[in-house]
Amino acid sequence: MTSLDKPTEDTDQTQPQDARVVTEAALFEAFGGVRGMVETVVPGLLFVTVFTINKNLHLSAIAALAVSLVLVVVRLVMRDTVKHAFSGVFGVAFGVAFAMFTGDAKNFYLPGMLYTLGLAVAYVVTALAGVPLIGLILGPVFKENLSWRTRNPGRKKAYTKASWAWGLILLAKCAILFPLYWWADTTQLGWVLIALKIPPFLLAVWLTWVFLAKAPAPIDVFAEMEAQEEAQKAEKERKAALAAETPAGAETTGEPHGGRHRREA
Repeated sequence: MTSLDKPTEDTDQTQPQDARVVTEAALFEAFGGVRGMVETVVPGLLFVTVFTINKNLHLSAIAALAVSLVLVVVRLVMRDTVKHAFSGVFGVAFGVAFAMFTGDAKNFYLPGMLYTLGLAVAYVVTALAGVPLIGLILGPVFKENLSWRTRNPGRKKAYTKASWAWGLILLAKCAILFPLYWWADTTQLGWVLIALKIPPFLLAVWLTWVFLAKAPAPIDVFAEMEAQEEAQKAEKERKAALAAETPAGAETTGEPHGGRHRREA
């Protein structure tokens, strides 16, 4: 192997690695990473822990809502993105409202379970419709928007597989939780729900990473738009420069400079 062959081989090896790194970073950004998972688990964990100890619905609900608000405040103080923390607050608030209104602590988990079921159905339906939800979520993160639908069929196929994975995993989770909602007590349902919070999520994220790491690279539509704007700007500057170099008489009469004098002669 010559010295000219070696850089080519290194490039071929680094491109897939770069794609995997970019995909991993995008998934962490979209789904909140480790911190986002912690913020999702902690309120429910605190609720079921307090309720298991003293069976007090009000105290358990207040503790869960309070820790959710603390997580938001921490992010605000650190000037970090708050979308995952805020989603956790809204989820806990709905759970608290359901539980307080019905007087049944088990209903604290019902809004989250219904959301999971709705999300599972959305993943499956959008995959069947050819507009996979995971592509709608990750497209802006990868700066490709919806270009994968018509311009990148390999990537669309990967998004479809990932959406099927998310939908089926979440449906399996619902198949476990909803029977427990009817048959188990609050503490049993709560601890099973906590146990099923992270593993299915990690499995779905890992499968998404596998599918996208093997897919074609995303088309950066933002870079394309910037390049198009630069080209248009350069064309305008070129026309302006040509107009400045052309004499005024030539522009109005369409004759070369000095044409009138030649006719008179």
